[in-house]
Amino acid sequence: MTRPDIADQPMFPLRTVVLGTFLPTILFEIGVGAILPVIAASTRALGGSLATAGLVVALMPIGQILADVPAGAVAARIGDRAAMMLAGVVATAGFTTAALASSVTTLAIGVIVVGVASSTYFLARQSYLTEVTAPLKRARVLSTLGGVHRIGQFIGPFLGAVMIAAGGLVAVYWMASVAAGLSVAAVVAVGADDGAVGARDRLARIRAKETVSMSRVVREHLRVFGTLGVAVLLIGAVRGARLSVLPLWAEHLGIDPAQTSVIFGLAGAVDMLLFYPAGRIMDQRGRLWIGIPSMLVMGLSLALLPFATTFGAVAAVAMLLGLGNGLSSGILMTLGADVAPPESRAQFLGVWRVMSDLGNAVGPLVLTGAAALGSVALGVWLMATSSVASAFAQARWVPRYSVHANRTTRRRAGLIP
Repeated sequence: MTRPDIADQPMFPLRTVVLGTFLPTILFEIGVGAILPVIAASTRALGGSLATAGLVVALMPIGQILADVPAGAVAARIGDRAAMMLAGVVATAGFTTAALASSVTTLAIGVIVVGVASSTYFLARQSYLTEVTAPLKRARVLSTLGGVHRIGQFIGPFLGAVMIAAGGLVAVYWMASVAAGLSVAAVVAVGADDGAVGARDRLARIRAKETVSMSRVVREHLRVFGTLGVAVLLIGAVRGARLSVLPLWAEHLGIDPAQTSVIFGLAGAVDMLLFYPAGRIMDQRGRLWIGIPSMLVMGLSLALLPFATTFGAVAAVAMLLGLGNGLSSGILMTLGADVAPPESRAQFLGVWRVMSDLGNAVGPLVLTGAAALGSVALGVWLMATSSVASAFAQARWVPRYSVHANRTTRRRAGLIP
């Protein structure tokens, strides 16, 4: 049976989504984006070795992985908006700790705290947008969230450079702390949705609500995690590898660091242009119309990279890689939202994030391992193969679990005529 009422729903409540979610996200990600390029330099300035600097940098994604499952439980327990505010407060404390650090250990604690907060913040806003967005308009909203994330992390390093010129490395962390604090203030200022229950009623509902354990969620949805979750892990690995592959290959070729930064900037600019068109196509045509082409474009880019031996060639491949990554904006969040059970959405998305973040960690490790064996190109081609494998995995499993895989699955579900 056709459901025109779903298509007629508004995309989302403008005030609480644009001002209460997107704006705070930009502020939060500006802080994260500002510190990412300077963590290694800060570690070295505090007396750490190059290897130690690499370890401290890795603590950010490690903190995210460690917090993914607990973040889902926290968001389910206290609510998505409250979890966003809590994460913002924790991030402010983490940035402040790093700003005050007089030892590598203290800096490391600050970095891992920011990673934990980042995971909680990301999970809470994804869960909230999944709940308030009309299903047939979900992809462009979550793709926009992915784009907002990219914009914040694109702006952050430039503001960080200004702060370094004005007050040194420590000024970057203070700026990030202020940005995280402002993100909390924005959520508080906007308030809850119209008609939302008050704090007392919310507490009563929480106490009355049956708590769904994470182990139960995993047991009940093990087949999804073991099939579609593999596609998620592969996509995460390819997207994680893209952050490491360009500097590694540029270093292998002996390209100047300043030129490498230009290459990064070009790839990032192309990346940011495509998040809304990608979401619109996913909403109109289905998830596979973006999920598969984006991975094939990234696979082609990675396969071509070992043949790029000049600055211009590497820049061209980097922009193609940015095109593929920009097309994939929001795909993992959208697929997670499609298959997450309403009664345990936050917990399910927490496990979903673990799969994605593990992929993000595996991709760079594959490249690092190949480089240690003496062949960066081998690692790049392995990730190109993973990209193609993720496309096949999506084609196999997305139609089975998501009614929004394509127009055929939607028509069978009675969502469109």
